[in-house]
Amino acid sequence: MSISNSIRDAMVPIHKEGYRFIAIFAVISIVLGFVWQPLFWIGLILTIWCTLFFRDPLRVVPVSDDLIVSPADGVISSIGLFTPPAELDLGDEPRMRITVFMNVFNCHVNRAPVRGEVLISKHRPGAFLSADLDKASEDNERHSILIDGPHGPVGTVQIAGLVARRILCWTKQLDALGQGERFGLIRFGSRVDVFLPEGATPRVSLGQSMIAGETIIAAHNDVAHSSPTPRSI
Repeated sequence: MSISNSIRDAMVPIHKEGYRFIAIFAVISIVLGFVWQPLFWIGLILTIWCTLFFRDPLRVVPVSDDLIVSPADGVISSIGLFTPPAELDLGDEPRMRITVFMNVFNCHVNRAPVRGEVLISKHRPGAFLSADLDKASEDNERHSILIDGPHGPVGTVQIAGLVARRILCWTKQLDALGQGERFGLIRFGSRVDVFLPEGATPRVSLGQSMIAGETIIAAHNDVAHSSPTPRSI
């Protein structure tokens, strides 16, 4: 293997949405360095953080119609029955919801928990409360998508947080998503809620660390002894 290939393989890919921000951080760091040299080093640290924030590593997805994978990196902050947001059109009955909270050091690229056609993709403006608060699911800015999964509709809601000021979702209605496929990104701290279909059993616990597209958060049927086909994406 050549040196150039070794360097390439060692580097974590950066999502294209981050290029502009990384460039801004870098330019500000250089300007501050002319004002006072210690400020350059502070700016350099922040530029490195910004670069890591927009990392977009490959993930090995355990592809199976009986599995639901985490849509985000972070930790499980909530598991329980909650009423889905109205824009998902899932009715008023509480459904099992799993919440993944992302801090500013997590990878913020979001991935589809199941495969299927996107039935709904809607943005709703709102507040920017701390994403770990229960009322953030009601009051905060959010983007909701409903995926027609193999076992029924799965609702996935990107929710802005105290620092997050921009939710990106490039998935539109009638798009076809593969399990673990990238569908959006939230800038600078947030959370993602997943509303499970009937019959899905949570397979995670509070405080457990998640890897988007890889960690199984719920499952249908008895898949404990099955061997899902992994796929890098």
